[in-house]
Formats: sequence, structure tokens, C-alpha cells
Amino acid sequence: MRFKYFLLGAIAMAAPVVGYSAPSSERVEAVRQIAAAVGRVLGSAAACREISPLRVKAMSDTLSDLITVSALTADETSGIWQAYNQNNTEGQRAVANRRLTCVAAERALADLEKTVTPSQALTPPGQARSLPTVVTPAAPQPARPSVTAPSPALAATSPLQSRLTVSRGVTETEIRFGMSAPFSGPAKELGRQMRLGVESAFNVINDAGGVHGRQVKLVAADDGYEPTRTAETMKQLYEKDQVFGIIGNVGTPTAAVALPYALKQRMMFFGAFTGANLLRRDPPDRYVFNFRASYAEETDAVVRYLVNVRRLRPEQIVVFAQQDAFGDAGFEGVAKAVRALRSGRDTEVLRLHYKRNTLDVDEAVGQLRKLRTPPRAVVMVATYRAAAKFIEKTRDINPPLIYTNVSFVGSTALAEELMLLGPKYANGVIVTQVVPAVDSYSNVVLEYKTALSNYFPGEAPDYVSLEGYITANVMIEGLKRTGPMLDTERLVEGLESLRDLDLGLGTLINFGRTEHQGIHKVWGTQLDAQGRYQPIELQ
Repeated sequence: MRFKYFLLGAIAMAAPVVGYSAPSSERVEAVRQIAAAVGRVLGSAAACREISPLRVKAMSDTLSDLITVSALTADETSGIWQAYNQNNTEGQRAVANRRLTCVAAERALADLEKTVTPSQALTPPGQARSLPTVVTPAAPQPARPSVTAPSPALAATSPLQSRLTVSRGVTETEIRFGMSAPFSGPAKELGRQMRLGVESAFNVINDAGGVHGRQVKLVAADDGYEPTRTAETMKQLYEKDQVFGIIGNVGTPTAAVALPYALKQRMMFFGAFTGANLLRRDPPDRYVFNFRASYAEETDAVVRYLVNVRRLRPEQIVVFAQQDAFGDAGFEGVAKAVRALRSGRDTEVLRLHYKRNTLDVDEAVGQLRKLRTPPRAVVMVATYRAAAKFIEKTRDINPPLIYTNVSFVGSTALAEELMLLGPKYANGVIVTQVVPAVDSYSNVVLEYKTALSNYFPGEAPDYVSLEGYITANVMIEGLKRTGPMLDTERLVEGLESLRDLDLGLGTLINFGRTEHQGIHKVWGTQLDAQGRYQPIELQ
């Protein structure tokens, strides 16, 4: 703590103020002491692999800013950078020689980040103040032009101030995210559950003090799972609600509208509740990150399970799919998996379909009745109410039929719909999952259940809200690693540096410049006659 007060005092002396400037010798010594202290901290932090290099760079940028506004000569600037470099090397050696632990280095860096937040030093009382941004030079540089206190207009446009307090949706106290999802209509439970999971995670971190002192807030907008409404909800979130980024949007057909809008604005589009390939381009779109496995991975896993474990032939599998981009994505995944099992030979996969946001499955049922050879399994790419209606109308037509669903179906809602019909409709129905079983005792599930009961008492654990909870925690980790100087570009770089993140899933989460999908694992679950999901091995 003494270090903090010393540094604040030195900064106050170093920064010129209208009508007053500390004697040159005092100002130079103050900045030199700052550079030496910062150099030690950043040197030790740079020697620790678990500390993001972006945080180190952010603080070295801030030191450069301080030197810029301190009205120093070329010789003075050279001496200051020499002090910085000497102490930076000393900090690295301290970690290498185990005289300093990385825990202590992290604590010192965090203290430094708080110390130089723009709301504190470098702003004389009653005066607007900010700093220009430059990159730390590798060697001493010529002095920059002297800078006395900038005008309020100049301060408002400073790049550093923009990164910290002027980025859309980011203030000194808050980071605001948006979500476009169905909160009305037949798919409303999916949006409600996703929101519960994200807000549970946000509430946990907010009660612990937030991320670098900022509270994380979610603003949700209802698109009813209709792409025609998504354009308006995205515009509302961006223009009216001024969100920093998008998290947890629900649906593929709606993503086909939301994604281009977000990319046009260069806005973060994170953790959407969809496994569609349009969010998984090669190479990945810079501002798009996914937590979950893709529909192609889910359908590949279940097709292989049906063939290798249940001993079905590929031609005995049909698809029941929504008539839109969501259904297309799931159907293409099944077709690709079947082709792979048939060594690339063309095998036509029958597709039964229904219209989005309806329960009109009669045409699909009619197609099934007309088949001369009854199928043995149906892979369903549908939402929970349409899936339940299809099972209700086909269970007696073909009792041995195996029903499987991709995770987007909404597992809890599907189980409830089927149990209302009776145990025979639920028993044996398979759902692939992109998160661990909610009945498990894994670390992440136990933490999720605690958060859910604390902030939303009475809400039952659910696969969708668990996915929202995990997705939000991955984002929180990205925000932590990015540091207090937050903007979209820095957050992208922070996420891309995230490696081997262990949240207790049983699989590690990884991102990179060419990898914007966190995990690729698929879990298998199957309903029993009591409407409870039991784990099954897919391989």
C-alpha cells in the first residue's frame, strides 16, 4: 500500500498543471522513480506465463503517456528509460531466481493497475485531463513536445481515455453486454434459461467486486426467435442500450441476421446458443467466439453412436428438422457423418421438416407413414415443443424408433413436455449435450447450482442455463486477462491468448488466432421413464 501512495504522489508532481509546474529537477526525479518502480513490477509480471502480456503492455503504454506529458528533454527522457530497463531486468531476474513468486507479481501488477486508473492521478482537482497513447520504446527516444494541461475537448478525444472510459458500453464502473433471444413465443424457455445462466455468473463476479472494479451487466431484448425482429433488437441494443458486446444470443436463423450487424459494427459476438457453421468460419471471424461444440460435432457423435453402438445401418437414419438455417445446419451435419461412414459414397438422407415457431408436424408425420421401410432412428433438429409433438404423433406408428435431439432442443423443457404426455413418450429419448450432466457433482456444476439457488431461488438446474453460466464465466476470464484498459480489440487479443482454461468441465477451454471455439466435446444423455436424464457413452 505504501508503494501505491508513493506512486500517486510522484505522478501528481510529474504532471504539469495549468498555472503551476514542479521544478524540472523534481519532476525528472519523480518520473524516474515511477519508471523504476513500474519497471520492476512489469519485469516480474512479464516473467510469469499466467499473466497476460496485454496487461503488461497496457501499463507500459501508460508509463509512456506519463513521460509524454511531463515536458522532459531528450537527455532526461533517455535517463528515465534507462532506469526503467534496468529495473525491468531486475524484476525478471527476481522471478527467475525465485526471489519473487508469480502470485506476488500478479498482486503488484493489480495494485499498479488500480493506482494509475484515470479517475485517480494525472487529473488536477476540477480539471478534465487525459493522456495520449504511445508504445513503449525499446531504446531511449527524443523528447516529445511539452504538454501542459490539455483542454477538455482534447481530453475527450484522447485514445487512452477512449479505451478506458469512452468505449461503447464501458464506463469506470460498468461493462454492459446485450443479448437478443426469444422471451416470448414457443421457444421462449430457451431465451429465459440462457439469460438465467449468464446473469447468475455475472451476479457472482459483481458481488466479488466486479472485473477490475467494474460491474458486468446484461441487457436482454426479445426477438421471439423471429429473424424479422432480430434486426430491430440488435439495433436497439447497439444504439439505444449502448452495449459493449453481445453474449448468449439464441438461435441460428436469428444469428444469420444478428451476426452481420455485429461484424459491421466490429462488436464482440460471444457464446451464441447455436452450433451453426455460419459462426465457425475458417479462418474465424475476428469478433466471433463460441464456447460450445458445433451441430456438425453433435450430429457426427450421435450418428456414430447409432451405427457403432446401436448397430444401425446409416440408411436406417432419417432427420426431422426445422425448415430454416437451424434445420439446415443439423441436417448437413447428419448427411456429412453418414457420408463419412459410407466412405464418401452418396447416401441420400431423408429429411422430414416443419415450420419454425409452429407445432405443425403433420406433413412430417405423413412422410414417415408413407415410407415402405420404417426407419430405425430419427435425428431431431427442433425446439422442445415441436420435438415433443412429433414424438407424440409418431410413437405409436413406429414404437421401436430411436429419437435423438441436438442440445438446442432445450433438454429440461423437452422432458417436461414429454412427461405431460406420459412416461412412454419420454423413456429412451436421447439428447446430445455440450455441457456436463446437470445431475453430476463436477466442480462447475456445483458452482453453477450454488449461484442459481442464491440469485434465482426456485429455479431448477437446466442444461441451457448451465451453458449460459459457463459461457459467461469464459467471458469473465477474458475480461480479467485483458486488464482494466478495455476495448473490443484488446478483448479479442485477450481471448485469443486464453489457453488451457480449466473450469471443471472435464475438458480444457482453448482459444487462439485460428481457434475461436472453446471446446469440442459432446456428452450423451438419455431420458428414463421418470423424465430424468441419465448419462450414456456415445463411443
